[in-house]
Amino acid sequence: MSPPIQVNNHPFRFLLYLEWGLLGLSALMVTIPSPSPRFSVQFPELTICSLAIFGLMGLRLPTNSKFSQVIYTATEVALILIIGFFGGKTTRLFPFLYLILVTRSCLIFPLTGRLTVTFLSFILFFITLNHRAPSFRLSPLAQERFRFFSFSLTILFGLSLVFILLLMNAVLSERQSRERLAIANEKLRQYALKIENQATLEERNRIAREIHDSLGHSLTALNLQLETALKLAKSDIPRALTFLATAKELGSKALQDVRHSVSKMRSHPLQGKSLEQAIAILAEDFYRSNNIFINCQISLNLPLSIDIINPIYRIIQESLTNISKYAQASEVKLELTTTTEALKLIVADNGRGFDLQQNTTGFGLQSMRDRTLSLGGEFTINSAYGSGCEIIVDIPLSR
Repeated sequence: MSPPIQVNNHPFRFLLYLEWGLLGLSALMVTIPSPSPRFSVQFPELTICSLAIFGLMGLRLPTNSKFSQVIYTATEVALILIIGFFGGKTTRLFPFLYLILVTRSCLIFPLTGRLTVTFLSFILFFITLNHRAPSFRLSPLAQERFRFFSFSLTILFGLSLVFILLLMNAVLSERQSRERLAIANEKLRQYALKIENQATLEERNRIAREIHDSLGHSLTALNLQLETALKLAKSDIPRALTFLATAKELGSKALQDVRHSVSKMRSHPLQGKSLEQAIAILAEDFYRSNNIFINCQISLNLPLSIDIINPIYRIIQESLTNISKYAQASEVKLELTTTTEALKLIVADNGRGFDLQQNTTGFGLQSMRDRTLSLGGEFTINSAYGSGCEIIVDIPLSR
């Protein structure tokens, strides 16, 4: 339910100032004595009171229910008729009151209601104009002049109503468009913040898993070696020295893992390189660390945006990391091809595989799946015990 339109939330506050100026001018004309009794105000108190009520009604426009809007508009029409029939010379300014009525209706009614109020204002103007016709008999020339004046005034007033209606509709449409744009921008900002937080969380999870899988394992083994060496230090010094040597090797490996992780976090692998070059460096590092050659088949026929290149590189990197840690493979095949409609990536190994019903919720696989879905793609895993693992990524390029 939308709140009523008041001074503090009025969309066009200058309209209020214009209304107060016109109503103040009308009230001033009521108080000025007329030199002719024919143009004197019949009930000045009633006219001033009606003008005051009409002005105060502009301080609060109903927008919550159709019934209150209709009652509000009917009250305004009644006040305008009272001012028009009993206002004397003030009736010369009564067309301004109808213009105020139309502008207010544009703020509280939809298009159908606005058209209805505009048409009603024109009819009431015509009725009031006929009521102001002179009661005494005029000459034929004077009658012709009066009819021409009335017709011209009616046409001019009708065009004024149409102009006000079109102007208010255009201004309100522009304001609504700006409000929708502001809402869309706010949603986009919140979505970008959410994506940023999600990316930060994923990076934290990746670092945590990297520490747990590499450094944590090395430090646990190192602790066991040192505990055994302490137990054998008094009874069997040669064996204790053997365990200490092993502990030193584990410590060196843990330090190497830390340096490698920090290097990966600080460097940008694609900076100044194409995707093919970055994959070649990644495959060379993988071979150097695991002594496993990667059979790369890359065919990129279309230029790819950085929004696609970065996620694809990270998916390949995470796939090779999982193969290095868990697969126990001797062969790895990597295919990356593009067509006019899609990009397809396949990373397959001949390792031990795993059960898809139990091992597809790990951070590495979930990260690859999320990166694929963020690009509107499809992520597929084919694996079984003893049959290796195949990861397939399909990214549509048409969007």
